[in-house]
Amino acid sequence: MNSIIEWSSTEKNPVLGTSEIHVWRAFLSLDHASLRHLESTLAEDEKTRAARFIFERDRDHFVAARGILRDLLATYISRAPGAIKFVYGPHGKPAVADADANLAIRFNLSHSHGIAVIAIGFERELGVDVEMLRPDFAGEDIAKRYFSEKEIGELGALPKELRTEGFFRCWTRKEAYIKARGDGLHVPLDSFSVSLSADRFPALSSADQSRWRIESFVPSREPKPGYAAAVVAQGNDWATRHFEWKPTKTETTEEE
Repeated sequence: MNSIIEWSSTEKNPVLGTSEIHVWRAFLSLDHASLRHLESTLAEDEKTRAARFIFERDRDHFVAARGILRDLLATYISRAPGAIKFVYGPHGKPAVADADANLAIRFNLSHSHGIAVIAIGFERELGVDVEMLRPDFAGEDIAKRYFSEKEIGELGALPKELRTEGFFRCWTRKEAYIKARGDGLHVPLDSFSVSLSADRFPALSSADQSRWRIESFVPSREPKPGYAAAVVAQGNDWATRHFEWKPTKTETTEEE
């Protein structure tokens, strides 16, 4: 899982095949002009949510993540970023509001400590999660609250120096699965299990395990992972392609 992924930044409008999941990463510390451009594309409810953040950095990262999501979706559905409208499921999962052609698109966004990961697919539910590795959070007490007995046992069997990575591999896999299902916290976290190994394709043990596949990856630039991430999508007939979002010169120039 810790092998370096080649994140392509050469394709602005990659073609999404029906058997593909496109995984995008983006770094959220942007220059002022790029951030203001992205903010101008947000809906009023997104701007209201952004204004609730106490710290400017958190606000800016939220604005960047939502603006980048809009920028990417616009290239897939041929809409202006600001014209995209979202609807939300019973437990908060977003979808594009319109029901006409080209909108069988599915997507999910996660961001953590300055990095965002966005998964985009076609006519299949999916979820994604990214977390920064935090040894102070990856403790036994947290594991007992959120992990299944099988996962707790597997975590405890890891050498101490590997437990933080194991913890967040578990966390991101579970979170991505829950987000793919769209059921939020209505899914008991101990009602299913994921494997904690460093395998790219980890195991899922759940009542609907045949419906989903998990893929883990490291989104950071360095060989040593500072983050863990996972994507979960319906079916077994898909493969991932990885891309890196970057602000365009046009976006920056428009704000100067």
